[in-house]
Formats: sequence, C-alpha cells, structure tokens
Amino acid sequence: MGNWDFARSVGGIRLLADLGASHGLAPREVLAGTGLRQRDLDDAGCVVSAEQELRLIRNLLRHLRQVPALGVAAGLRYHYSTFGSLGFAMVTSRHSRQALDVALRYFNLTHAFTRFEATDSEHETAVTIDADHVPEDVRRFIIERDAAALVAVQRELIVVSDALRRVELPFPAPGVTAPYERAFGLLPRFGAGRTVVAFAREQMLLPLPQANDLMLKYSEEQCVRILERHRVRMGLAAKVRERLACNIELGMENVASALCMTSRTLRRQLTQEGTAFSAIRDEARIALAEEYLVVLKLSVDETAYRLGYLSCSAFITAFRRLTGETPLVFRKRLEREASGAAGGR
Repeated sequence: MGNWDFARSVGGIRLLADLGASHGLAPREVLAGTGLRQRDLDDAGCVVSAEQELRLIRNLLRHLRQVPALGVAAGLRYHYSTFGSLGFAMVTSRHSRQALDVALRYFNLTHAFTRFEATDSEHETAVTIDADHVPEDVRRFIIERDAAALVAVQRELIVVSDALRRVELPFPAPGVTAPYERAFGLLPRFGAGRTVVAFAREQMLLPLPQANDLMLKYSEEQCVRILERHRVRMGLAAKVRERLACNIELGMENVASALCMTSRTLRRQLTQEGTAFSAIRDEARIALAEEYLVVLKLSVDETAYRLGYLSCSAFITAFRRLTGETPLVFRKRLEREASGAAGGR
C-alpha cells in the first residue's frame, strides 16, 4: 500500500476525540495543536491531514499513557459505517475476502497509517501489517489501533463468531494482557517479528447477508469520487495552511516563494480551489488563538500580539467575526464547560 500521508475524512479523528472524552479529557486537550475545533468534528464534509491525526494521537498518549491497550480500545471503536461509501462497498461484497480486497483497493479512504498485505493459504487469510514507516513515538498505538479496527470490522461482516485465528504483535508482552484477550477473544503472541492478523479462510468466503453486485459497483464509483474530492480539498490550500501553522507571520509573498511560485499564481490557484490567502490565514489565526487563550491561558493582548494583529481591538473584531464571540466570552464558555465535565467525573 502507499504512504500514510493522505487526506482523511474527519470521522477517524472524531472517534479518537470521543475516546479521549471517555477518559475525561476536555476537547481542548485532545485537539491542542491540531488546528481543529470542536465544530470541525461535527462537519461531515471536513477533511483532515495525516499530520493532524498524528498530533491528536500524541495528545492522547501524553494524557492517557497509563491506560493499558489504549490503541486497541481506539481500534474497537471503528465500524464499517465509519468508512462511509467504502464501508458500504465492503458490506455489499460477496464475502469478507472480497470486502478485504475492496478495502485494500481504496485504502486511502481508511484511517490507517500502516500498510496491509493480505495472503491466502489453504486454511487462513493472513493480513500482515507493516508499520516500519510510522513515527516511532506513535507506532505501538497505531499498530494496536489498526489491528483492532481490522478485527472489529471483520467481526461485523462475518456471520460466525470464531473466524479470528491468531494475532501476532511485534512488541513485548505488557504486564497486563487481559485487555488484549478481551478485545481479540484470544491472547496475541507478543514479541513476534511482524504484526499479523489471521482469519479462517473458509469463513472469510461465507456469503455476506447484504451482498449486492450492483450496489457494490455504485459504492466503488462513490469511493473514486470521494478520493478525488479529498485530493482537491487537500491541495494547495492545505499546503498554505501547513506553512502558516508553522509561522503565522508569513505573508503571501513568503508562502508563494516557499511553494516555488509567484504570489499571483498562488492567488489564482487558491481562487480555483474556492478560497483565498486571507481566509486561510484567518482560519489559522483563530485556531491558534483558541489554543493560546484556552490551553496556554494567555491574555487577549498577548494573543493578539503573537498572532501579528496591529491592535487588540483588531484581533477582537476579527475573532468575533469568525466565531460569533469575543475572545473572553469564548474562553469563559470553554472553562465553564470543562469545569462542568470535571465535576461530572
């Protein structure tokens, strides 16, 4: 499979944010540094980058490192419906082995960071999961998550309960293995040379209840269209957002130069994508402003200064225009919500 750096629907990040919330984390703690806001998670059309998802995963690990098998818990939250049209293509396949092939064909509509390779023997269909290219600090979480998500989705598709035959994980056995046994229904072999999830081949070939060749064809056509939309949504505008996230003070000339084009070309191509440099910069500023105000607890004056506004009043005006609230009202509301969530734990 290809590299993990592809555009993703917001659904995967939403599941991870919900995992954090289930452990008492506030949205600002989960989303810190991602450039995303809570309302983005509620936008079904929102497309995110792999780097944004990695940042959110790192936030979870920083706050919840003591939780055993955290990646497995994340993976079990995935369902075929999580993947939209791809999930519908899977469930309308003739059997689970074909559904697996469909998933591999449109792998960039999943939320995986690993690479999957499926092989068949007389008795098994084994999926080898390659994570060598994944950043080391998140590798274990992602291996656990992607393996558990594979198992969770296959369990929804296969009409029998004992199709999973073995799970091999490349890291040493943890002190507590019960969460793994509960999740997989068997004890994985830890310390293996690679990650493998194997299913009984005979059961992978059982007919699926909702198999429908016509709907499968339609769903695959939708998958192609969605991949193209993701490509457009994560085009030049996404590159501009990444540059501004690293340095909000960059102007259009600086960004255009870094992208090896003139500012005129940059302006024209952004217009073709339905946006403008000023709009992207406003979005980046507001995302940073929310982090400065709520997470770092900076004053409004300091936040305005860091974001490059000429005056505090200019920042307040811009913030109200883009969010419907003043910076102080926004911060107090989130603090109240966080306080209420903490009181209910």
